Amino acid sequence: MITITAALLTLTALPAGAAVPGASAPPGQRSPGGSSGGYSALTVRGGETQPVFSRADAVTQTVDIETTADSDRDGVRDRVQMRIMRPKETDTAGLKVPVIVEPSPYWAGGNPVTNHPVDIDDARARAFAAPQRDLAAVFSGYYDNYFLPRGYAVAHLDSIGTGGSTGCPTSGDRAEQAGAKAAVDWLNGRARGWAPDGTPVRADWSTGNVGMIGQSYNGTLPNMAAATGVPGLKAIVPVAAISSWYDYYRANGGVVAPGGFQGEDLDVLAKYVLTRENPEVCAKVIEEIEATQDRETGDYGEVWAARDYVGQARKVRAAVMVVHGVNDWNVKVKNSVQWWNALKEAGVPRKLWLHQGDHATPFRWRLEEWLRQTHRWFDRYLYGIRNGIEREPRVDVQQADGTWETARDWPVPGTTTVPLSLNAGPSGQPGRLGLLPRHGATQSFTDEGKTRTAEQLLANEDAADPGRLAYLTRPLPAPLRVNGTPKITLRASLDGRSPYLTALLVDYGTAARPTGRRTDTGERVCYGQGVPGDDGCTTRQALETATAPFKIITRGWLDARNRRDPARTEPISPGRTYTFRWDFEPTDYTVESGHRLGVIVLSTDYDYTLRYPAGTKVTVEPGVSRVLLPLARGDRKALR
Repeated sequence: MITITAALLTLTALPAGAAVPGASAPPGQRSPGGSSGGYSALTVRGGETQPVFSRADAVTQTVDIETTADSDRDGVRDRVQMRIMRPKETDTAGLKVPVIVEPSPYWAGGNPVTNHPVDIDDARARAFAAPQRDLAAVFSGYYDNYFLPRGYAVAHLDSIGTGGSTGCPTSGDRAEQAGAKAAVDWLNGRARGWAPDGTPVRADWSTGNVGMIGQSYNGTLPNMAAATGVPGLKAIVPVAAISSWYDYYRANGGVVAPGGFQGEDLDVLAKYVLTRENPEVCAKVIEEIEATQDRETGDYGEVWAARDYVGQARKVRAAVMVVHGVNDWNVKVKNSVQWWNALKEAGVPRKLWLHQGDHATPFRWRLEEWLRQTHRWFDRYLYGIRNGIEREPRVDVQQADGTWETARDWPVPGTTTVPLSLNAGPSGQPGRLGLLPRHGATQSFTDEGKTRTAEQLLANEDAADPGRLAYLTRPLPAPLRVNGTPKITLRASLDGRSPYLTALLVDYGTAARPTGRRTDTGERVCYGQGVPGDDGCTTRQALETATAPFKIITRGWLDARNRRDPARTEPISPGRTYTFRWDFEPTDYTVESGHRLGVIVLSTDYDYTLRYPAGTKVTVEPGVSRVLLPLARGDRKALR
């Protein structure tokens, strides 16, 4: 056990179980076990800080922090409001503690908004009311209960233009980055802050070591802060977070919606979170976002470069624990995988969790391991405790059957890319996925626009369908694990209005599969001390499963006009054959033996892409068209 007194607390790396020279309680105060004195020492046992501080006696504080941005253009720098809860001993015993911050634009709720129409050239098309985002699913509500008793301050930060902050929400640009960065600067004495009554305040109780954690937008803001390279931000845990807003609202040149929010865009989200006082001052700022986001071509441009953090990965000083669900079609998995790869290239300490859920954290269905790893992550990098978390397997992956595996990297070492040809079937019937190409007559389908969803077009895979093309393997003799980013090369022509090409990778075969959604098990598990209104417990959840004839493993989209570059639109000559290449969303999924793996090619993806008038004819050259699958070691034999 290590007992560290307030006066002698150091943040050099502390080995678990080692003695701390000279550690003793200040005069007149007692360490744990004493009968009086009101003093609690930070206690470390087994490489983890222990719950010795009282959550009920916590000190609360609100501070308005000056940023370096002026997003509302009023001539005054924006301020972001942070609400802090910290151990009482930071006031009574001079204890300095690190801080875990959850930044968010959602703390004050959201506004009713209207999404953009997605049906092109349809006089009946109208903007429709956006689904209200489920804030309860975003906030787990355990950080203060769990981490404050273990010697951390916990804080909620209002992003610019939201809640008690000033400025305007800008959906991820540099001004919003500056707001997240400012919290770290204030905790390190580099930014000015004021109490609600205008009194200047400093974070004299802060060690300057800061962590950030959050899900969705709340996880994106930690990515944004880390990408600035701000000193003092030591560790982040972004869950289902964005690394490039282009890959949230666009894909390969196409306007592609986040799942469940068709027609949403940068401007709509900014309007939704605009909850500051006097919101009318932001009208012009949001109008400019709408004017520059370009829903016509979907090209990558300056507005997206200002919201892309992947290229800033080399600035990151924080250790990053990346978490994402492979069934998340809101913030798609590419956002975490490309961030993971960029951090690897930059040599940043990192961990990865991939689970089979949707837009969620695995907190409620893998509670004990989740708490163990996030706790040790923050202990290691905010308190400097040498607990070995960085030497544990770098990757935790949940398989389709619900079991978990660990690996030293992802895709798992030994993964190889295997090309499978899209070979034509007889008499226009669905074709075959095979290791060897078989050339044959061209195959065509006609885009149905807004008539059928992708799921409806997947049915009856063994029959020809005028709205799509299907290519399937034989029943697999052994399991086949796809882990990584599949890609497709398609020799094809288009004749009509729709520029979209969509590819789906599908598991065909009746079996119980995870849906990505969660359901309560009824089992109560506890994670903290509990306070009035929050007993420190939660209901454990399990991933739902469903028996269905197919499951979409992953999908990918291309605007054919962006066949060379997502930043440049080039016309398509009707009927001319081109070579199109694009990627699917990354995945980790095992197709069971006896099932068939399918590739489905269509144009409009009803729930994601813009919907042009029906009638575009797509003609594909089989044999020379193929899908590239990242397969785990040895799984190629399942395709023979």
